[in-house]
Amino acid sequence: MRLRRATLAAFGALTLVLTLPTSASAAFGEFQYTYTGLDGSPQVAVIEDPAGEECITLPEVADPGASSPAHSPRNRTSATATVFTEPGCEGDWFTLRPVTGRGSERLGLRSVVFSS
Repeated sequence: MRLRRATLAAFGALTLVLTLPTSASAAFGEFQYTYTGLDGSPQVAVIEDPAGEECITLPEVADPGASSPAHSPRNRTSATATVFTEPGCEGDWFTLRPVTGRGSERLGLRSVVFSS
């Protein structure tokens, strides 16, 4: 009888552990980029502690027909950032290493994904 209860308790504990949600991987730090504001002046935007392995389309430059791409990215996060020339993590891509990765004004981007 004790063995049966112990087995049921162990099975219940295992089931509970397997059903608990796991936390999403995240990059810690800031990702900066520059875009052209409505008045034509450069604006700097920051993404703080972005989620890992999730495509982020930059809202200020999401519509290729209405805006020029963002540029001059600075990856000050703990993860590798892969930037894309098109929304939805499509098009040509370039990787920026963690903490010190950066791109020039010539590197246009509209979306980014961070490694976990």
